[in-house]
Amino acid sequence: MPSYRYLTQHALTGELLALDLPLSKVEFGPELNGPGSFTATVEPRLAHLAQSQLDPGNTLLFAERDRTLLWGGLVWRAEPEGQEFRIEAAGFGSYPHKRFDAHGNLNGRGPYTYADPCTVIRDAWAYLQEQPDGDLGVHVDATTSKVTVGTPAEPYAIDWWEAPSLGSVIADMVAVEGGPEWTEQVAWSGGTPARRINVGWPRLGARRTDISLTSGINIAATVPVTYDADEYAQVVIGLGAGEGRNRRRAINATRNGRLRLEHVLEVLSEKSNERLAARTSTERTARQVIGEVTELVIRDHPAARLGAFQIGDDIRVRVHDQWSEFDGWARVTAWTVAPPQDDQQERVTVQLQRADRFTYGG
Repeated sequence: MPSYRYLTQHALTGELLALDLPLSKVEFGPELNGPGSFTATVEPRLAHLAQSQLDPGNTLLFAERDRTLLWGGLVWRAEPEGQEFRIEAAGFGSYPHKRFDAHGNLNGRGPYTYADPCTVIRDAWAYLQEQPDGDLGVHVDATTSKVTVGTPAEPYAIDWWEAPSLGSVIADMVAVEGGPEWTEQVAWSGGTPARRINVGWPRLGARRTDISLTSGINIAATVPVTYDADEYAQVVIGLGAGEGRNRRRAINATRNGRLRLEHVLEVLSEKSNERLAARTSTERTARQVIGEVTELVIRDHPAARLGAFQIGDDIRVRVHDQWSEFDGWARVTAWTVAPPQDDQQERVTVQLQRADRFTYGG
């Protein structure tokens, strides 16, 4: 049976506060282009201990499995809930959403013309961590891409008077067609938990032919295969900023021998024709899929060990149940692990999307 440990650290000083925090009902995991989450409870008799070592907005929390760090992030909430003391945390990528550009254009790094979105992501992190009491010690990969954002006619500008969150700046870069992706990683480094934003281009992860998820082998439970035409569309109409005839608009359409179905995507804050067109294209690709497995509960099995697959990987999924037969490639967009507790075994829940929902730059 795997051994789990939970550690806390002061966000600014780096002081380790707890080396083995007594938590129960734990669930945590990372996600694609997001911070992931962590939830747990503390027994009431130990709540005083948790309160001294879990200061919301100022405490880092890490989860370790068999001496390998699996997750890290910031505690955002710690409060009584009924007969329990509940803890909620999110990965380091949640922090930019609590920070804003007070100088404009990331203190002179922009406005951006034909800029690499990977550079803008690094600039956003550099800006927020150079401000007083804002350094989380997060390192961002030096990944580069061949995609660009901003033109001489429409540079990508970050105006201080609009007070944009730095999280929204990073989200804009991910929304660029064929743009980069990111997730988070933690690992021990010289006895200290090191934290990193992994930036991937043209994608995160890879198509894995060495592992698989199959009914009767390592799939313990599944959400039924979904066939939903309400979400389907070959035509997407993107509407951006502006009013009347001056409103930004982009249309992305394809023909595939099926009845025409349309969807309207509203991005009211989008002022760039280029970015609106990119978002519309991405939305159309994602909506042109019917029939997919969205969630599986798996066992830790040689066919796909916990830790063997990463966020962004494509894995062959074979689901055979009373309702459907599914055999195809699915992409890991998130996973959560519930450590063993009492008579319950370890449970790993994997969130998936059909691999052909995604397009990549290159």
